[in-house]
Amino acid sequence: MKKVFLALSALTLCMAAGTTFAKEYKELRFGVDPSYAPFESKAADGSLVGFDIDLGNAICAELKVKCKWVESDFDGMIPGLKAKKFDGVISSMTVTPAREKVIDFSNELFSGPTSLVFKKGSGLDATPESLKGKTVGYEQGTIQEAYAKAVLDKAGVKTQAYANQDQVYADLISGRLDASIQDMLQAELGFLKSPQGAGYEVSKPVDSELLPSKTAIGINKGNKELQALLNKGIKALHDDGTYSKIQKKHFGDLNLYSGK
Repeated sequence: MKKVFLALSALTLCMAAGTTFAKEYKELRFGVDPSYAPFESKAADGSLVGFDIDLGNAICAELKVKCKWVESDFDGMIPGLKAKKFDGVISSMTVTPAREKVIDFSNELFSGPTSLVFKKGSGLDATPESLKGKTVGYEQGTIQEAYAKAVLDKAGVKTQAYANQDQVYADLISGRLDASIQDMLQAELGFLKSPQGAGYEVSKPVDSELLPSKTAIGINKGNKELQALLNKGIKALHDDGTYSKIQKKHFGDLNLYSGK
């Protein structure tokens, strides 16, 4: 009986210790690829700006923790997360079945479709048939890469990978690419509104199950504590109107939140 009592006491102490020593986050490190305006980019002074940046900072403020942003090319996000270089990824990362096999996600941050960018009057559109024989660029590690390899390559389209979105647009402007494929809002508000984007247009949304729209914060598999913490912060931003204010600042009357 004494052994049973001692075992139960030890179990009680372990449970208490687990509660006492559960990780308390004083700082949250977020991975970001700042080549994707208006979601994440660099201002002239080198500071990080954008919708995702404002949301991340607001979540940290709500949770009363310090925000630290760690820059990385997008295709290095999941390896960096798994290597614990950062706690989460806030960099327009879409939730996909393939990604859900290796990492977990917070609740939705925003949702948005994919589209193509090409010169006005080019005669191109969002269909693989119109792009046959043309060269289309995409950022590595994105859902657009998966679509390019699975659909465009098989349709006779030449596709080209780049480390970041800035490089994609640089080759589009130089004429080495006929089109680029990326998030529709990023193309409309990040590229077309820039001086370099003046002679280009954005296609209709690309319709494919390979291009889901829901975007969230990527975290390491099984980190339920951080997931609950981030979800708490996201909910608070909606409840107190902070999300709406940030959204209006970057997108006017557009609503990017699907509520899913």
